[in-house]
Amino acid sequence: MKVGFVYTDSVINNYEFFKKRSEELTEKGKRFDTDLQSRARGLEQEVATFQQTGGNMTVNQQRAKQEELMQKEQNLYTYRNNLMQELSGDEAALLNEVYEQLQSYMNEYAKEKGLDMILSYTRGGALWYATEAIDLTKEVTEGINKKYASGTTAAPVAADSTAKK
Repeated sequence: MKVGFVYTDSVINNYEFFKKRSEELTEKGKRFDTDLQSRARGLEQEVATFQQTGGNMTVNQQRAKQEELMQKEQNLYTYRNNLMQELSGDEAALLNEVYEQLQSYMNEYAKEKGLDMILSYTRGGALWYATEAIDLTKEVTEGINKKYASGTTAAPVAADSTAKK
């Protein structure tokens, strides 16, 4: 039986597709943060203005303005939570896409190299030791990056739960 392994985190972290999309997500997060800070500053200014001019209002006007400001604050929290959920969802989708591409590439790679099994080495995982002679990390990383650079990224493949054992 021919077996090899890869340091999964190394392959993923050095996969150009992952790097590019991670940078895009980081930029999106920065845009979200800037927008959120701007909205928060606007609300703070509105509160400060109310604190300065609230004495000129009737009790009912003050109460209405306080309720309006509390609603705006709640809306800001909701908006922030929605942005965080969106980013979290984007990150999960990216990792899922990367794992699907990696799985597809590994299937091709194993067939091309005549391997019966490719194991994943992750800290705390099931693989505690393997000789460097069967470490495929560098070759797999180079290969999947070459495929990505050529514009033919591996198509997502569903995990085959009926694989022969």
